[in-house]
Amino acid sequence: MNGGEEGWRPERSFRLTWGLAQDSPATPSAVAHRLYDGSGIPVGPPITVSDEIDAPLDIVVPPVPGIYEIEVWFLDADGNAGPRATAMLRFDNVAPPAPHLEAPAHWLLGTEPAILRIDVSALPHPPSGIRGYAVSLNHGVGSFEAEASGEDTVSLGTLPEGTNVVRVAAISGAGLRSEAATATFRVDATRPELSLQGVPSGWSNEPVQVTAHARDALSGMAPSGPTGPFTAIGVDGGAPTLAWGDQVGAWVTGSGVHEVELSGRDAAGNVAGAEAQPPQAPAIVRIDEDPPKVAFVPAQDSSEPERLEATVTDALSGPSPSRGSIALRPAGTNARYQELPTEVVAGRLIARWDSDAFPHGKYEFIASGFDIAGNLGTGTARDRGARMVLVNPVKAQASLESGFAVRGRGWQAAKRVRLGRGVRFGGRLRRLGGGPVAGQEITVTETFGTGAEPRQRATTVRTGADGAFSLRLAPGPSREVVATYAGSRALTRTTGESANLTTLAATRLRASAATARVGGRPIAFSGRVAAVGAKRAVRGLPVELQFRYPGAGWRAFRTVEADARGRFRYAYRFSDDDSRGVRFQFRAYVKGREGWPYEPSASRPVQVTGR
Repeated sequence: MNGGEEGWRPERSFRLTWGLAQDSPATPSAVAHRLYDGSGIPVGPPITVSDEIDAPLDIVVPPVPGIYEIEVWFLDADGNAGPRATAMLRFDNVAPPAPHLEAPAHWLLGTEPAILRIDVSALPHPPSGIRGYAVSLNHGVGSFEAEASGEDTVSLGTLPEGTNVVRVAAISGAGLRSEAATATFRVDATRPELSLQGVPSGWSNEPVQVTAHARDALSGMAPSGPTGPFTAIGVDGGAPTLAWGDQVGAWVTGSGVHEVELSGRDAAGNVAGAEAQPPQAPAIVRIDEDPPKVAFVPAQDSSEPERLEATVTDALSGPSPSRGSIALRPAGTNARYQELPTEVVAGRLIARWDSDAFPHGKYEFIASGFDIAGNLGTGTARDRGARMVLVNPVKAQASLESGFAVRGRGWQAAKRVRLGRGVRFGGRLRRLGGGPVAGQEITVTETFGTGAEPRQRATTVRTGADGAFSLRLAPGPSREVVATYAGSRALTRTTGESANLTTLAATRLRASAATARVGGRPIAFSGRVAAVGAKRAVRGLPVELQFRYPGAGWRAFRTVEADARGRFRYAYRFSDDDSRGVRFQFRAYVKGREGWPYEPSASRPVQVTGR
């Protein structure tokens, strides 16, 4: 007999093929078979098949899983039984229980193989036992299967980063699979991200506290003791400051340029920073705790004695390009320093002292310079050690004489003119105790009386080779005239004596006739008051009409008002018989009023004879 199917089957039906041995002497006429259970007890009576005895035998075992034995023999034509042959029929339709899986609880490195432990020792096995395991790995991009050999551990190799789910089913000897059990492998192949806070963008003038932060999106940085995540800071190659978890702080101290190195390890064991390959570049912290040195230049420039200059030097951060000042106060006092406008240029402080605005005397100076880190340094001495003290005036003194030109007599401080006449004003600029000063600007300021338009006028002239200057003042109201020299980098400012120009108002009067009939038609007196530079002040100006006759003084007989153009008019009738044959003189007299910028004046007399 060619036996039954070897191995376990999950189905009850088996097909057997048989045949006579080559040395069998008989010719079979029928075949018989009988089934026994695992205890050798027959399962039913023998079964004889006489038709198509060469055909395979289909055997169906009972529904109870187990190992059955089939016995087969043939019968010859006389009914005699031939040799018996047996075969084992293994039937198991019981699926095994799901296995127990053990995966590492920790995160795996990207280079670390995933080892899965499979345990079925405590579970009931099916009759056919457990042949092996079907392993399915799904990591989000598909899956694959692999047969295990039944060993307790299976290496899955290195897995993709992230969460990987493994499904395992036990396979019975009959090929039936259990329900799948699952296990999870977490893989972190990425180093933690390190960042440093507190690093100043430039130089600091004090110790700097920095804080390192570590971030890891997968295994994380939760502290778990010496073998878990840590964050560390190392300064200038020294022993690092370390803390379990995702944050650590440290102080960077001392003047100089410091390298700050970071390192960290996540829960999976990935290392970042100084211990990683390639290492993370260190951060740079610059500290300068020392003030700069500040000193005034050794001597003043004689051509610019008001120019003050100091140098600022600093070995680390360097002098500030924008901060610094020079100030002064009276020497030997505790007065507050007065700061001067100061320019900062390439490590130098430059100020110009308007010494003309300060009283004469000694002054002491202080220069305040900064370095880029913000440290303040001060200096009160020159570069060679002498205290920075100056005596004001520091410039050569100038004198200015000025006034109205008087032929052959120089300059005078007052002048009286009638309106319409120009006046020459001038003077001379000299060094005190020295010669004339040429080529300098002199400002001549005319301040007119109330009511004038404009109230003030300034004109600039330049001194000649002999230091003299002059200009012609335009006609106009009464005024005060002052010449001023603003000074130079080598000469003090100075002002000439104030000069007064008194201007008489210009008034005209005329009569409509040279003779007047007593009791006849009136004589019309008309005239005008000139208002050069005082047009608004002339409206309503009182004009007193006066007369006199031979042997008598001037008497007023009527007061009229000028209009906006300065014109006035009045008609007078001669009615007194005593006027016959008398030659009268008439004039217009302007005394002025508040806001009238001229001196009182009278017109030229006009003559009228009565008849």
